[in-house]
Amino acid sequence: MASPAQKQQAQRAILAIVASVAALSLGDAVIKAASLSLPLWQMYILRSAPVLPALWWLARRQGLIALHAPFWIMIRSVLLVVMWLSYYASLPLMPLSLAAAAYYTGPLFIVALSVVTARRWPTGRAIFAIFCGFLGVLMIIRPDTSGFEIATLLPVIAAFLYACAMVLTSAKCQVESPFVLALALNMTFIVAGAALGVFSGREGSVVLGPWQPVDLTLFATVAALAALILIGSVGAAYAYQNGAPTTVAAFDYSYLVFSLLWGALFFNELPGTIALIGIFVVIGAGIFAMPSGMGGRRRRSGAKNEH
Repeated sequence: MASPAQKQQAQRAILAIVASVAALSLGDAVIKAASLSLPLWQMYILRSAPVLPALWWLARRQGLIALHAPFWIMIRSVLLVVMWLSYYASLPLMPLSLAAAAYYTGPLFIVALSVVTARRWPTGRAIFAIFCGFLGVLMIIRPDTSGFEIATLLPVIAAFLYACAMVLTSAKCQVESPFVLALALNMTFIVAGAALGVFSGREGSVVLGPWQPVDLTLFATVAALAALILIGSVGAAYAYQNGAPTTVAAFDYSYLVFSLLWGALFFNELPGTIALIGIFVVIGAGIFAMPSGMGGRRRRSGAKNEH
């Protein structure tokens, strides 16, 4: 039986993950709104630049900054940068809540990829969860409707890339500091933004639009995004370090609830009945896929918190 101190610690972990996903989902809503005028390559640079000093300081608090597997850290960072490029590019094309639900098939891809890398047949529980998650995504993106676009698969592609990055993290980057991984990721964001900037200047392009003057409004947007990233990073790291991974991961799915809220408040986006059912099918499948002894603490604290 858990002691009062353990219960209090668990409650704090739950509050931390809920605050984290609330901040991260709000950040995605801000990006969705800002993408109408701010190209993603510029956002990559402006959002990550102010975070670097804070991440450097946090990493230095743990001692000397060292890269034990620089090649795999680079591959991991590139996967995550392309992942967020796919996800952010989908936001102007579909409601925030639906993009988030499709993206949250990531844990199901992780289960599938872990099975492949371990070279053993998945359990009946895992097969059922993956099947349900697939059905949920079909209900969300509805590929049989006349309004379907291939681009709406972008958040699913992002989920697959996220899963690849997390399996790689578990296999090759276990001993790395989460702050060092976050530092490397944000540096990669800046490099990728600068590389994409070479091809920028295309009017109306979400990714390669022309540079936007940094006025007071844009500065406030970037500052808000940086603050939300730090809140999300610290909150997720604290939650997975102090709470049971399966419990925290279950509350991690509250991200989808917040996405529904922000979508309704800011964009008047209300998913249809079938899509709404699909969202809850994805949530249920993701939670059902998590075994009771899941050791996902390092996996998630080094990933989703790096929004």
